Amino acid sequence: MRKTLVLFALSLVCAICAHAETIVLRTGARVKGEIVLQNADVVIVRDASGARFQYPRAEVQEILATDAAEVKEQEAEQDNIGTSKKASILLELAGGPAVIPSQAVGGGFSVDMLVGSHHIGDRHLFIGGGLGYHGLFIGEEKYNFLPIQVALRLPFMEQKHAPVFGVALGYGVGLSRDYLGGLYAGLDFGYRCQLNEKTAIALVLAAQFQQATIRVIEEVSGIPYANTVGRNFVTPSIKFALYF
Repeated sequence: MRKTLVLFALSLVCAICAHAETIVLRTGARVKGEIVLQNADVVIVRDASGARFQYPRAEVQEILATDAAEVKEQEAEQDNIGTSKKASILLELAGGPAVIPSQAVGGGFSVDMLVGSHHIGDRHLFIGGGLGYHGLFIGEEKYNFLPIQVALRLPFMEQKHAPVFGVALGYGVGLSRDYLGGLYAGLDFGYRCQLNEKTAIALVLAAQFQQATIRVIEEVSGIPYANTVGRNFVTPSIKFALYF
């Protein structure tokens, strides 16, 4: 009877003294359990079900007490939430030909500044909105617009170098009495380099579409009449973008 009590007491002490730990691997994976053996070559851990797992020491980044691991996880979640709320600025400069389909060809340039979030959750996804200035030169005519837009820039992979896709939609305000603005849309596809957590640069091929209503003077039997005609401007361009 006494021997049974001693064994029970020893088991109770061992159960109280044993504590779970968290193995953090270099891949980012976490394994919770009790460390059975660790040395310079290997770490063996036993999980709550009693199963044992063996990891080469070189693959283990750190070993944390469970409480410390939970604190780190909570801090990481708070950092992600804080990062997602941080504002980021996207500055884009573009230039290329300007086209009125089946009518005329000229040139154009654009400058856009957007404000939004550059890091949402675990993705470097930019969602924001802002203003731009677009100048189009076709023949002797000049057209200037102020696009008010919302935009999305999405990298295909979470890597330092990755293809990026973008869309924009809004309304381009005409900056002259001779024409009114209309629907504005943009489409981007290119290559982005992530310099650090918040800063990135990109070089993309872009296509911008702008509707407008143009006031023109027409003559009928020698008598001038004011009239309006619709115009669609298409601007394929090369664009440089800076996220900061």
